[in-house]
Amino acid sequence: MKLPSESEEQILFVQWTLRMQKHIPELGLMFAIPNGGKRSIATASRLKLEGVKPGVPDLFLPAARQGFYGLFIEMKRAKGGCLSNNQKELFPLLRQQGYKVEIAKGFLEAKQIVIDYFMR
Repeated sequence: MKLPSESEEQILFVQWTLRMQKHIPELGLMFAIPNGGKRSIATASRLKLEGVKPGVPDLFLPAARQGFYGLFIEMKRAKGGCLSNNQKELFPLLRQQGYKVEIAKGFLEAKQIVIDYFMR
């Protein structure tokens, strides 16, 4: 059985957040930060000039809870996947600024992160 890709896991998660907006309206604020992926050199250069920064997490939820200003989620496959050096450097800096930063290994972990963020 083929494991879902990181992209497939993120799609499942985003679809779940859309369904859950009736219970947690703030989920409508969540957005993806499409930093990754293969691009031409010209496109990559333009995006860098526009401010794309390597290591930024995949998703951001600008809803304050539990003393945090918002929640960043970095999606990974349920099995495999590791943080880049840029992510290892940036995540602690985001945390120092008052953001919750979580790494979700798959849709189910991402779902639990959001539930815990809103229900605790």
